[in-house]
Amino acid sequence: MEVPPLLGDEQGRYRIHIIGNVGSTLGLFLAQALNIPYVPLDTLYWLPGWERTSDAEFCLRVRGALDRNSRGWVADGQYPELESVMQDATDIIWLDPPLFLYLPRLLRRTVARLFRITPPCSPGCEESLREMLSTKGIIWWCLSHHRPTKKKQQELIRHLGVDVGGTMRRIGGWGSESKRYKERVEEMLRMR
Repeated sequence: MEVPPLLGDEQGRYRIHIIGNVGSTLGLFLAQALNIPYVPLDTLYWLPGWERTSDAEFCLRVRGALDRNSRGWVADGQYPELESVMQDATDIIWLDPPLFLYLPRLLRRTVARLFRITPPCSPGCEESLREMLSTKGIIWWCLSHHRPTKKKQQELIRHLGVDVGGTMRRIGGWGSESKRYKERVEEMLRMR
């Protein structure tokens, strides 16, 4: 029997945690399709001026945002501090596109934020060219963390994958897997 695209809980609520790369597009799609809130975790983590919240404060902020949405939620972002908080997720979606696909997208989004075409990832966290090109910037972070993060997720999915009775699934490839996944979600919702 094929595993449904979303598991949800016994009451038909979906608490979805998207990890990996370029999750906002899928997150917004799922939130709209399911009529539940989208919670981008970056907005809860970053304070103005790129200041980080403390681990304790961050967990409280996330817990508060998720608890306010008892009908379900879609959270996008991966922070080690949140392992215990995110255990409530009914579905974990690991977005794993090739680096050569998501890096140009990340560059476009970062440049759009740099020129104020799109809003920053969190209020008061404006992009600067110096930061963007530095070892503290998101571009460098993605390049330096791509392989270790992928290895960590591969290990995690071995234990939590939907094919072994868990809640985690991987969506990879150049876009066709993501497109097919969205189609399966739409089909599932039509059948309800």
